[in-house]
Amino acid sequence: MSQSAERVYVARLVGTSVFDPLGDAVGRVRDVVLLMRRGNAPSAVGLVVEVAGRRRVFLPLTRVTSIAPGQVICTGVLNLRRFQARASETLAIAELLERSVTIKNGRIPAYIEDLAIEPQRGGTWQVTTLFVRKSERRKGVLGFSRRGEAVVVGLDEVTGLMRRDQLQGAQLVIQSFADHKPADLAAALMEMSPSRSAEIAAALDDERLADVLEELPEEEQISLLGTLRNERAADVLEAMDPDDAADLLGDLPDAQAQKLLELMEPQDADQVRQLLHYEDDTAGGLMTTEPVIVGPETTVATCLALVRKQQLPPALASMVFVVRPPLETPTGRYIGLVHTQRLLREAPHDLIGGHTDPAIESLSADDSLQEVSRRMAAYDILAMPVVDDDHRLLGAVSIDDVLDHLLPSDWREHMDDEEDAS
Repeated sequence: MSQSAERVYVARLVGTSVFDPLGDAVGRVRDVVLLMRRGNAPSAVGLVVEVAGRRRVFLPLTRVTSIAPGQVICTGVLNLRRFQARASETLAIAELLERSVTIKNGRIPAYIEDLAIEPQRGGTWQVTTLFVRKSERRKGVLGFSRRGEAVVVGLDEVTGLMRRDQLQGAQLVIQSFADHKPADLAAALMEMSPSRSAEIAAALDDERLADVLEELPEEEQISLLGTLRNERAADVLEAMDPDDAADLLGDLPDAQAQKLLELMEPQDADQVRQLLHYEDDTAGGLMTTEPVIVGPETTVATCLALVRKQQLPPALASMVFVVRPPLETPTGRYIGLVHTQRLLREAPHDLIGGHTDPAIESLSADDSLQEVSRRMAAYDILAMPVVDDDHRLLGAVSIDDVLDHLLPSDWREHMDDEEDAS
């Protein structure tokens, strides 16, 4: 391998473009895969490269012909199978940065800010040096401050590199996805080893973890939920949309599901129990119990304010449902729905009850998935009301829930494949 610099710092490598032999960009470096063995220097075996569709794949370092400022050149075609770290592998950026070590000379605590890899005989790469920042006691500061001197040290000058703190570096990963959608973080968790994804889940707040769980396939949902204490798992289920929480609990053993329901807040648990009574492929099993619900005397201006809420899914923000009190599901008698586009054309002080769409018929909780999808297509609508025999609103079925049940379980993988091919 040829390279303009023998020593390569990992943090500086992140974001570097990867080119094939013809000079076409194929992706960007996102991490470096290491093998950590006690008694030996960590060895670098490959790069995690983000390609089109934000899919992350593995590029062995044996197929890298050059590493230079601003570019990495590889041979041949990338294997586009999604990367997932093995139990024996460690991700340099996701797991080692921010790890605490101790500088032997003076027993000074420090934190890793970067690490360097260098080529060895036989084409292998090893971690040779660390860039660390000392943690010094400062007057008036409790504990240690991370504003100490930054120094470059050899591996033999520190201890603690192999010691794993579950939360070390987790916040760094979470912060790197702060501006991404939950689906992006969910995809990243699927690439990590089970132990590492559990560490990230432990460091996420309940709301964010709930959003991420909703984007994971069924098996990964169950696996990740199983890493949490029951009390924490119940809190996360409360933060999930009721229909998603019901789907997840429905896949768990009955005893475990009942235990979690008992730990949830009574109001949240009641909503989920209501949804668990329905088959998955019916309107009742598909619906959410938390659409935008208002009384007929609500003004247009108030309704517009309700659909502007950031956490509201786009499909549910496309309309409001008008009912007689009470406004919680199951509500009083259902009156009708009003499209958000209609609201934009009406005077802000108008009452919502006079603007319902009489053409939209309600669904029954027992209507099949096929009937739901047929009706939504016929009405060209993003969400539909579900009512009981007394014409009380039970909830609403949105188009995203219908598509999740109509498409194959691995539809996201096929979508990534098409994006990569393009």
